[in-house]
Order: sequence, then structure tokens, then C-alpha cells
Amino acid sequence: MATFQKLAVLCLGASSVLAAPSDRHNGKKTPKVSPIKQISLGPRPYWLVDQMDEGPLKKKLASCSEKRMKPSDWSISHRGGGTLQFPEHTYESIIAGTRMGAGIQECDVTFTKDLQLVCRHAQCDLHTTTNVVAIPELNAKCTTPFQPASGNTPARAKCCTSDFTLAEIKTLCAKMDASDPKATTPEEYLGGTPSWRTDLYAKTCSEVPTLKEFISLVDDLGLKFTPELKAPEVPMPFNGGNYTQAAYAQHMIDEFKAAGIKPERVWPQSFVYEDVLYWLKAEPKWAKQAVLLDESGDELGTFPSAVARLKEYKKAGVRIVAPPLPYLVTVDKKGKIVPSTYAIEAKKQKLDIITWSLERSGWLSDGSGGGYYYATVANVTKGEGDVYNLLHVLAQDVGVIGVFSDWSATVTYYANCFGL
Repeated sequence: MATFQKLAVLCLGASSVLAAPSDRHNGKKTPKVSPIKQISLGPRPYWLVDQMDEGPLKKKLASCSEKRMKPSDWSISHRGGGTLQFPEHTYESIIAGTRMGAGIQECDVTFTKDLQLVCRHAQCDLHTTTNVVAIPELNAKCTTPFQPASGNTPARAKCCTSDFTLAEIKTLCAKMDASDPKATTPEEYLGGTPSWRTDLYAKTCSEVPTLKEFISLVDDLGLKFTPELKAPEVPMPFNGGNYTQAAYAQHMIDEFKAAGIKPERVWPQSFVYEDVLYWLKAEPKWAKQAVLLDESGDELGTFPSAVARLKEYKKAGVRIVAPPLPYLVTVDKKGKIVPSTYAIEAKKQKLDIITWSLERSGWLSDGSGGGYYYATVANVTKGEGDVYNLLHVLAQDVGVIGVFSDWSATVTYYANCFGL
């Protein structure tokens, strides 16, 4: 298995953050792994069940409390699956998600300056997911180096994977995805982690993994893969060369081929429709499980057109669509969560559905209703246990074939209880 985790001194202290690159990692190799057979969900799913209102669903879920849990492909890791508490796209997050029963692991794929593929949620998120701004020589290479808050102007930075070579990225320490808009120093900017997350497990210095390393690790764990080709935030072809969008899409598939992974173990994804069309034409075996991520209905007034386009996707050969949670549900006149017009149309078109992302919201009981991911059911989202009311409708009424989650245990528990 490839090496990519190097435990180190506390990364978030000023002295160690600013240390020379060779001092930030102690060179300890990632331990050899094998398939995890003993699933451990921890207390959260059981606590969520306890928070539910009394009723048949709570009774059913509570009856599974002593059930021996198994991994499930219905439980899909989001950025590793342990992202609620561990820095995303790291060895630690992947292992945490796997221990909590995720059957499919995700790597969001983007490219470096020297055209190596790495796992980051966006091409330009290094300033919030790593300590790059606190390393002067690397901060200077960012698209927008760190700029301190001043008056009413918040602190800002923009650091992209394409700003750096792979060797430079390998000197970084991953951290929880956050930043402090009030920061006046780079060290302060590294903070800002929401209160409902934690920095408890972000004190060791984990490397940013390459796609090759991700494939090796997940293969050793005996799991399946869902790589997402992230939309470039730089003009393509990159640097005016031959690295076109199509070359980028092909590059991701080629990494799996080179590793000897069979297509049936891989669900390639993209928000870019043209990427999926490319795979359908150029790599039909790999496109059988290609996932078209869909957020085309986010802007005001665009949801009806997002629903209407499902017919086009089906005609083009797309088999799986993956909209966010709120696209799939609504609330009827009786105050019950029910399938949306999007869900109904997708089923009519015989499209399989995957959805995202559970456990990515803050508190459901703080009056916010759960924010974006609960937007269409916010008026009936009152407590933490309502996450299972939503999940139940997605499973039983919408019929999704998988759910991305920042804390895999929540989905794994439901999947085991209902035999998914």
C-alpha cells in the first residue's frame, strides 16, 4: 500500500507550522491495512434514535440497537466518511469512515501544477483545508496569498492545487475545512472550525493523498471507489498546453486502470455533464456506473428546468444522477416529508439516484432547520433525530441507492436496520 500519512508534531502551533518543510513530517509510514471486519458505529446513531419523536420508525430503529453491524454500499463516505471530526480526504478520515461501515469511499480529484492527481474537495481549497498560508514560501505562490482582515474587509486567500507541484503539496498539513474571517495573521486564519465539528483529531500532520495512494489504500481495505472529477478553477487547457478537460477526465480513469481496478468497483462522478458524456463515449465500460452530480436547480427559478433535463440525461445514456438532499423531498399539506417532483421524474425516467450529503449541517434544533441540506423540509425539521425521518423517506419512498455522509455511522446504522 502506498504511503501518505506522516504523523508529526502539533501542526497548528505557530512554531511548528512555520518550520521548514522537512521538519513538519516525521517520516512515519502509514500502517499496512486490510479489510476491516469489525464495524464500530460509536454512540452517535443510537443517540440520534433516542432524540426521535415516539413512533413506528423510532421503534424499528431502536430494535436494531444490539444488531451486529456490517459494511454497506448504501453508506457512501463523503470526503472520507469521518469528516465530521477528522480532516477531510486524509488517511484518518478514510479509516474512520471505513470503521463506521462505509462500503464506498470517495476521492474528490483535482490536479497539481505538475499534473499529478490529488484528493481535494476543490481545486482551490488549500487555504481552508491545509496550513499553506502559514508557510511563507508557499503562501507567496498562492493565486491570492493571505491578506489579513482590515476594518469591514474579511481576511482572505485563494490557494489552488494547480499553484503547487506535488512535492510542495506533500509538505502541507491537512486540517479541518475552515478559516477565520477576522484573522489578522496566517496562524489565526487556520482557525474557524464550527462548534459542531472538532479539532480534536486535527493535531497530527496528515498529508494530502494522491489519487494513486487513495486507490491503493481503499483497495487494501477491500472497498469500492467513487472518484469525483472536480471542475477546474483555471482555464483549460491548463497553462495553454495539451491538458484539456477531456485529457483530465481520461487521466482519472487511467489511474484506476494502471492500478488494476475493475470498472464494476468504480463509480466515477462529475458535476460537469460533458465529463460524463466523454466517459460514455470514450470509456463505456467505466461509464456504466458514471454518476452525474446535479446542482443545476440551486438558483431561484431553475428547479423546474433541472427536473425537465432528467429526460435528456436518460436519453444520452446517463444511468445515475446525484442531486443534493433537498432536491429529492418536500413537505405535503399534512406536514409529512414526501418525494419531490425531481424524485418522481427521476423514477419515471428509470434513473438510479444517489444523494448528498448527510451529517454536513450544524444543529437541527437551533432554529436553523438544518440549513441548505434541509432547505425543502426545514419547517418540519425540529430536532436532531429528524435526520432519520429524512433518511427513511429517501430510502423507502424515493428509493435512493446510496447516501453520501460526513459521518458514515449514521447511514450505516439505518442500512443495517433495514437490510440495505
